[in-house]
Amino acid sequence: MDLETIEENLFRGQSHDIGANHVFGGQVLSQSLQAAMLTLPEDRHAHSLHAYFILRGDETKPIVYSVERVRDGGSFSTRRVKAIQAGRDIFVTAISFQLEEEGMNHQIEMPNVSAPTSLKSDKELLEKYKDKLPDGFRRFLSARPIEFRPVDPFNFVSPSRQDPIRYVWMKAKGSITKDQEVQKRILAYASDYNLLSTAIQPHQDKVNYFQLQMASLDHAMWFHRPFDLEEWHLYAIDSPSASNARGFTRGNIFKQDGTLVASVVQEGLIRRRRNR
Repeated sequence: MDLETIEENLFRGQSHDIGANHVFGGQVLSQSLQAAMLTLPEDRHAHSLHAYFILRGDETKPIVYSVERVRDGGSFSTRRVKAIQAGRDIFVTAISFQLEEEGMNHQIEMPNVSAPTSLKSDKELLEKYKDKLPDGFRRFLSARPIEFRPVDPFNFVSPSRQDPIRYVWMKAKGSITKDQEVQKRILAYASDYNLLSTAIQPHQDKVNYFQLQMASLDHAMWFHRPFDLEEWHLYAIDSPSASNARGFTRGNIFKQDGTLVASVVQEGLIRRRRNR
C-alpha cells in the first residue's frame, strides 16, 4: 500500500497480484487514501471517501496518483485523487479529512451472529471444493492479507437462492501498526471484498456465479470510530436492489464488542458473460 513520492502531489504505487489478472479495487482505494494523506497536516484524519472505478487497471504496470488539494479549512480538508495508467484515468476519488472534535454519539446495534472462533475461513471452505472450481475462481485460494470467515457461506457447487444479506468476520493476518491512518488504509482495502457477491444471492437458483461478469463501479466509505484490525470485525452487508445490470450494496463494520467503526456503500456491474 505504500507509495513512492515522484514530486509534490504526485505518487507512484505498485500492484499486488490477487490472481484476478487486473488491479484489485480495494488496492486502488487504499493507495488513493495514502496519496491524499501524504499531502495533509498530521492533525487531519480521514472520515469519508467517494470513488468511481473508471477503467480496469493493469496489475503489471505501476499506477501514478495525482492529488489535487481542493481545500484546507479550519476543521476540514478535501482532496481529489486520480489514479493514472498509460496516461488515462482508471479511478477517481474525493476524500474528506477532519480535526478530532467532541459531539453527539449514537449507533445502530450489531447483528447477533455466530462468533468468528466457531467458523471456518473462506479459504478453508473453498479448499473443500477446489477440484470443482473453474480456474479463474481459484484466485480466491491465493494468499491474502485479510482473513475472512463467513457466517453463512456460499455453496459454490450447488448454490440455491438466499436473501441478499451476508455477514462476514474479518481481520488482518499478522501484526500491524496501531496508527489509525494506516488502519484506515487496510480497512479500505478489505472493504471491497464480499459486497457484490451479496447482490447475486437472490439469483443463485437462476444463474451460476461463474457465468457472471462483475466489477465495482463506485464505492463510498465513512470512518466513524477507532479500531484495530488485528482483532475480529463483523462486516454486515445487504443489497437493497439490483436492476439494469447493476447491484447496489451497503455494509456496516463492527468491532466484536458491537462498536460501529465504519460504513460502506457500493454499486457494481453484474451481468451474464457475453459469448465471444
